[in-house]
Amino acid sequence: MVFDIDKHETNTTYKLMAQTIIPRPIAWVVTEDEGVVNIAPFSYFIGLSSSPATVLISVGHKADGSEKDTLANIRKHKKCTICMVQECDLEKMHFSSKSLKHEQSESEVFNIETITENGNFPPRISTAPVAYYCTLNQEIDLGGGSTIPLVLNVEAIFVDDEAITDKEKLTISFNPVARIGKSYAFLGEDVDAPQIP
Repeated sequence: MVFDIDKHETNTTYKLMAQTIIPRPIAWVVTEDEGVVNIAPFSYFIGLSSSPATVLISVGHKADGSEKDTLANIRKHKKCTICMVQECDLEKMHFSSKSLKHEQSESEVFNIETITENGNFPPRISTAPVAYYCTLNQEIDLGGGSTIPLVLNVEAIFVDDEAITDKEKLTISFNPVARIGKSYAFLGEDVDAPQIP
C-alpha cells in the first residue's frame, strides 16, 4: 500500500513515520526561563554533524496551538541542555511529557533532580549519562505545519565517567531509551559489526 502524503491527515503521516523510522533516541530537553526549569522529551531528534557539532530537534505546539515551553524558551534564550535518557529514568521521562503551566517546573512536579555545572546553560538531569550543551543555530521553515525543526550547535558534551568503558579509545556505553511508535524500547545487547571481506 502506498500512502500519498497529500491525501492523508497529518496524524496519519505521523503514525507512519513514528513507527517506521526506528528506533529514535529521545532528547530530554532542559530549558530555563525566569528561574523555572522546563524538562520535556522529544523523539524527533538526531545528530546532524560532528563537524560542526550540530543536532536537530523538532518541537511541536501545545493542543491549544500555543508554543510549547521548550520552543518559547529556546527562542528567547537561544540555549538548551539535551540529556540522553537511560532505562532507570523511563518513568520520569514519560511523566515529563505532560503539559504543565509555564510557571511550573517538571523538575519539582516529577522530582527530577538536576545539576548546574555549566552556568552558561540550563542544568542537566543528574542521572543522565550524556548531556549536550547547545545554542540555537537556526529554525527551519518547512512551509506550514505546527512542527518547528531547530538546528542546535553543540558547545560542550558531558559524559558520566561510569559510561566511559575505555578511556583510551573513548568507548561510551549506557542503556538508552528509544521511541518506537507509541511505545518505548530498550536497545538491549550490542552486536558486533560483521567483518568486511
